[in-house]
Amino acid sequence: MSVFTSIDLTGYTQREGEQVWIDDRGIVVSLHYFDLVPNLPAPLRDVDRLRAELARRTAEAGAGLIQAEVGNLDGVPSLFQLVKVPRPNGQGQAFIGSYTIPKDTCSAVIKAQASEGEMTGMREAIILDRVGPQQYFQQHPYAPEINTGLPYHAADRPEFDAEFPDHPLSLLRRELSRIFPTLRVDPRFGALPPFAGE
Repeated sequence: MSVFTSIDLTGYTQREGEQVWIDDRGIVVSLHYFDLVPNLPAPLRDVDRLRAELARRTAEAGAGLIQAEVGNLDGVPSLFQLVKVPRPNGQGQAFIGSYTIPKDTCSAVIKAQASEGEMTGMREAIILDRVGPQQYFQQHPYAPEINTGLPYHAADRPEFDAEFPDHPLSLLRRELSRIFPTLRVDPRFGALPPFAGE
């Protein structure tokens, strides 16, 4: 199935034989098609339940959901997620932004990822010191009962990106806002029946 017909990846180099691109800052962009019923806990129209269940799933996996929004990608209903995950080596975090276009029996995903390097935790430490623990650590807005996974906290908010322009979360948000609007979806895929939910 042809899904994505074009995307502006200026500055990225494609890995041979893969739908994966990387730039000199280590940001990785990939395109995926899954010939399976989407593994989403609710349909896009049930935004509150979808967000809450995604936040719970992400926390149970040891990660953290920063943001989830239902919108459109090239006019096609889609789910945007911004997630933080612990790096496999136990040092720092990786940040993943993705759009999922769920259909009745399949889905397509575009994903971008940026990871911390040797220097980790500086953004978090500075913001924690500035606002104090009570303002720093917050209940998750989608599922307040969550107490596992990576914590929901103030340092992940976008208003701090300008102060930390080279932090992987800041870099990722800038790239998401640049790349994702250039993506074009094959109208044949866009016209497939939507995901109805479990």
